[in-house]
Amino acid sequence: MSKVKILVVGGTGYLGQHLLQAYADSNGTLSSFDLAFTHHSSPPPHPLLDAIPSSLHFQVDLKTDSGFEPISNTFGQPDVVVNCAAVSVPRACEIDPATAHAINVPSSLVKWLQSFEKRSTLLIHLSTDQVYEGEKSFYKEEDIAVPVNVYGKTKVAAEQFISENYPNFAILRSSIIYGPQTVSPVPKSLPIQWIDGTLAKGEKVEFFHDEFRCPIYVKDLVTIILALTSQRISEGKQMQLLLNVGGADRVSRVQMAEAVAQFRGYDTSLIKSVSASSVDRGVKSPADISMDITRLVQTLGIHPVSFIDGVRLTLTTEARQ
Repeated sequence: MSKVKILVVGGTGYLGQHLLQAYADSNGTLSSFDLAFTHHSSPPPHPLLDAIPSSLHFQVDLKTDSGFEPISNTFGQPDVVVNCAAVSVPRACEIDPATAHAINVPSSLVKWLQSFEKRSTLLIHLSTDQVYEGEKSFYKEEDIAVPVNVYGKTKVAAEQFISENYPNFAILRSSIIYGPQTVSPVPKSLPIQWIDGTLAKGEKVEFFHDEFRCPIYVKDLVTIILALTSQRISEGKQMQLLLNVGGADRVSRVQMAEAVAQFRGYDTSLIKSVSASSVDRGVKSPADISMDITRLVQTLGIHPVSFIDGVRLTLTTEARQ
């Protein structure tokens, strides 16, 4: 049986690294994989290359559409592509909307997949909960997407582009992704580690009490992507799937901080509750984009962990590392 070819676009980012490691660790159990990933900066970090030594890596620039031809020549047509590449900081999207649109709408990736004679590759694309307006709780996939910032607008445009131009896809609307650090540490601050480090100083810190999300533990998100990969391998049928992928709990930033404090035994009086409207972040942020994940549970039978359990798993893994 031939190996299943997996390409992770944006493999050096937070989710990309966790995903590559999971594919490598499941090699021979879930299936036999040939792994490849793309990166924007060159060369990719050595710790990542050491962790997945049999993988291929390719430099791709999504802004200029360059770098896909060597993948065709060296790796060939992938069976599954997971697109993790994005400009995901909302303020950066506001500052440079053109770059955000060029990277977040995967037109060059889709056109490359269209270049193959068979349209058999499954494209798993990471979207965001910020496609929702934030005016109610527990949004469903069929609710109208009304994004309030440039980041959300580029992600809606990406969803539309994929669904109109490619026949085989799974779009995952992800909330905040949290969990342990990657094998090659990413430069951005990770949410649980930031809260932990801040509260550990013993100083009062402000957290919003009126913005709500359903943060998802990174290994749950990886499990979802592996399940979709397995479905593609076993059934081989095309899919057009849209899923909310959030965690089990709707939480505010205050509740996130309280969960970390509870696990660590920190003084909860250090957590100062403030309104999101009290801070100018240079970008409009939706108030409540909690998501209903019924479709995820029914489709894949996966139940994401509770937020407090995710915090425990994150901080105990960090301690072991």
